[in-house]
Amino acid sequence: MSNNQFKRGELYSVINGMASTAVARRLQKNFRQAGLEITIEQWSVLYHLWKEDCLSQQELCNRTFRDKPSITRLIDNLEKQKLVRRMASKSDRRINLVCLTESARELQERTIDLANQTMNEALLGISREEIDTVKQVLQKVYDNLV
Repeated sequence: MSNNQFKRGELYSVINGMASTAVARRLQKNFRQAGLEITIEQWSVLYHLWKEDCLSQQELCNRTFRDKPSITRLIDNLEKQKLVRRMASKSDRRINLVCLTESARELQERTIDLANQTMNEALLGISREEIDTVKQVLQKVYDNLV
């Protein structure tokens, strides 16, 4: 018999979702206050491209856990802002690679600093041990479901 009785306020996904939403809202607010005109969703795409530039749209779907229409829309908007450009793959012209522009590279340090500031605000008063425990528990929940 399970030791996890369903209690709305204690459901992991609800608690995790509330915390995740609060962090995203604060990061978006910090971006706006810094005069940055990018959304959290756009930033998540840029973040993965800063780690490895010129990824396929499919790879960005996989890394950001988004579907193809969502990634296409995000990339379209990032292109309009001149932060990324699409290029046909040299090995397979059916594949579009998404590559950073110099403007996007210039945003990296500034936005990472804001993300770190936001996480410091979010984790205020939480010990390293508590953070490690939460990470372990959420990883186990994820592993159980994939």
